[in-house]
This record gives sequence, structure tokens and C-alpha cells, in this order.
Amino acid sequence: MKAALASSDFYAVLGVPATAEADEIKAAYRALVKRHHPDAGGDDTAILAINAAWAVLGDGDRRRTYDLSRQPSARSGRPGSRVATPAHRGLDRDGALLGWLQQVYGPIDRLLAQVINPFPGQLRALAADPYDDSLMGAFCAYLEQSKSRMDKVEALYRSVPCPSEARGFGLSLYHCLSQVQDALLELERYTLGYVDSYLHDGREMLREAKQRRSRLKEERRSLDL
Repeated sequence: MKAALASSDFYAVLGVPATAEADEIKAAYRALVKRHHPDAGGDDTAILAINAAWAVLGDGDRRRTYDLSRQPSARSGRPGSRVATPAHRGLDRDGALLGWLQQVYGPIDRLLAQVINPFPGQLRALAADPYDDSLMGAFCAYLEQSKSRMDKVEALYRSVPCPSEARGFGLSLYHCLSQVQDALLELERYTLGYVDSYLHDGREMLREAKQRRSRLKEERRSLDL
């Protein structure tokens, strides 16, 4: 299994044939995430490989492009085609990293800020009287908006695989996203039954996510090209 996850073949990573249907690929991805998720004691490198494979194979257009790139005619050098030199490959990698930081990480960070930063004020407002319908309604509206933003975050994270040069950074970002999503789930549970433990857990998760986001912003500077 480790050899498959280390493969550059996305189909091998997910353990499905190249002819697999979309539902089969999705089922394989979900099963692997459950098995290798870091919170369940899984391997950090494995979950990155799994997410990278899903980001391509889970998207119809990107999968078709990937399938074309795997064909022998696409891999073999055609007459007149330029063979990438090590210097060119280095430029390609730098461009991919910069593109990922600008197109994926940047928008994700802004959306995370719109979820994390308003939370203390929302909680203070609710604390005045959690049983007041209007206050609870406002808090629930914040949660709904936050979940919508996290849906966009997840789509962005899946849109482009994290370059290998930023693998550790990408993993930390994944943990931050998971933490925020789990926090919103706990807070939603609180609104349904007023169980204080859910509120406490959600608050602590968002606090930790805020700290992780700050560390990510510091790490981002070290990735400047």
C-alpha cells in the first residue's frame, strides 16, 4: 500500500483502474481518507498523496487532461518538441508553486479570516442571552455563512494539487481547514441542544485554528520565490 501511495500514478494512489467510474473513484477516496487521516493516526505524507490524486481524478475536466497526459504519444518526444532541461524544470516548479500560493492558498486564507475573525464577537453577542431567538438566529446565520465559505475553501483546496516543494505547508493548511470544519459542526450541535461541551469544543477548535492560520502566514513568507 505504501508503494502505491508513493506512486506518481494517481489511479495507483487511489487503488482504482484507469477505467473506474466517478462513483468508484469517490468511494475509494473516502475509504482511504478514513484510513489515513492524521487525526486517526494516519500518515501525513499519505493523506497529501491521496488528496492530490482526488483533486485531479475527482474533477471530470482535469481527469480527462490527466488521462491524455498518460498516453504514450503524449509522453514521448515529438519531432520538433522541446525537451525540458533541469533549468526549465526548475522554472516550471517555481511557477507551479507561485501559482498555487496565489490561486489556492491566498483565497483560502481570506475565506478562513472571514470565518475565524468574526467568531469572538458573534459569541459575545450570543452570550448575552443564548435563549433569545433573535440572538440565536444571528449566530445560526453566521454558522451558515461560515459553512458556505468552507465549501468554497474545500473546492479551492481540491482545485490544484499542492506542489511537492510546499508539501509540509499544504499539510498544515489541510489540518487548519479540518479544524475549522469540525469546529463549525460542534457549534451547530450546540445550537440544537444547548449542550455546553459542544460550545466549548467548538470554541477551542477555532482558537487552535486561528493559531495555526497565524503560523501558516509566517511559513508563507519562507516560500517566497
